[in-house]
Amino acid sequence: MSDSFDAIVIGTGQAGPALAVRLAKAGRRTAIIERKRFGGTCVNNGCIPTKALIASARAAHVARTAGAWGVVVPAGVAVDMRAVKARKDGIVRKSNEGVTQWLRKTPGLTVIEAHARFEGPHTVRAGDALLEAPQIFVNVGGRASVPPLTGIDEVAHLDNVSMMEIDALPAHLLIVGGSYVGLEFAQMYRRFGSDVTVVEMAERLIAREDADVSAAVREILEAERITIRLNAKCVAVGRDGDRIAMQIDCEQEPREIVGTHLLLATGRRPNTDDLGCERAGIALDQRGYIVVDEELRTSVDGIWALGDVNGRGAFTHTAYNDYEIVAANLLDGERRRVSDRIPAYALFTDPPLGRAGMTEHEARASGKKLLAATMPMSRVGRATERGETAGFMKVVVDAETKRILGAALLGIEGDEVIHSLLEVMYAKEPYTTMERAMHIHPTVTELVPTLLGRLQPVA
Repeated sequence: MSDSFDAIVIGTGQAGPALAVRLAKAGRRTAIIERKRFGGTCVNNGCIPTKALIASARAAHVARTAGAWGVVVPAGVAVDMRAVKARKDGIVRKSNEGVTQWLRKTPGLTVIEAHARFEGPHTVRAGDALLEAPQIFVNVGGRASVPPLTGIDEVAHLDNVSMMEIDALPAHLLIVGGSYVGLEFAQMYRRFGSDVTVVEMAERLIAREDADVSAAVREILEAERITIRLNAKCVAVGRDGDRIAMQIDCEQEPREIVGTHLLLATGRRPNTDDLGCERAGIALDQRGYIVVDEELRTSVDGIWALGDVNGRGAFTHTAYNDYEIVAANLLDGERRRVSDRIPAYALFTDPPLGRAGMTEHEARASGKKLLAATMPMSRVGRATERGETAGFMKVVVDAETKRILGAALLGIEGDEVIHSLLEVMYAKEPYTTMERAMHIHPTVTELVPTLLGRLQPVA
């Protein structure tokens, strides 16, 4: 016999809890199902723990390089990885418990801890319970993918989840994947004291970015003595005593690298394998993501997919925006769409990369007449004062409408400053609105009007 609800939410990542609480407060009898840890990837093994670790790594780096600021650390710098992990675990625990208690204390919301699988278009099996609802919202997220490397089943390897459990310093960390996750871990562990080698198959790091951004990020990392191997197809891994040997198919020597730990950071896959989508008739794409329309509706009437599982965004903020879209359309009588949002994200290396809108390459491919400007961070007084002048700012503008198409801010506080440009983009205001604004001195943002004043036609 089944238990009937008005709505069922599967998964407690960034979109699920907020939506379930909103539905319950709207008077709809709602169930939310979680099979493992409340809060999803961001809370447990993504944004929150990694940024906690990055903060510890930066503290070690600043202490180690304090002499550049005239500060002497006489006893040297030592990193206690157990204490680092304990700090991270405490932050995660607080966030996890916060989400859990929020859900459990919400009137009209039933929390079920079980593995959910569809048994029909509006029927879900959660452990021994059978649930029914006319509206079902899927927020099951994704997980790290394992590349088909020869020998990968014979060696111990880490991903973004298992990396969170390390409480000792790897002597030499090998990282397969030179994109956002891999690079954040690379700098983090180098600053903790590990030797680090990043192996990337493509000809440059973070290949979705413009070439000048990729080159600058590489320069920043190599300045901290992180080894970068590009155009390096990792063809095999194997044991070398108690260590890991990686054979690389490329022209550069050495073609074998030996390390103590191996981190795979080569992308993610959706958690749809054991969701029972076929029983519900939910369409998946070739990669296993749930196919959704602009309002996040699936191929089955009454079922929506939010967050990483729908392939329409791979970030915490895109998942939360999915919630906002669905809630606004269902409960507020609005008509919001995924296409309304402007792509925005950050690479949380130090300095960070803040990105919004199109890359210069994408803007050129659009066929629009363009204006563009670039300015080194060494021109920013705040960066000079703090001794952190690596990176640059770049912006691309539609020459006819004068609207900002995209920006890349690689430099001190770039992950925060990018929002000032993003707001102008959402407002659909011309770049001159920001160019003529008076900003506070001395800040990083105050140089954005100067950057905009340098705009020139793109050939």
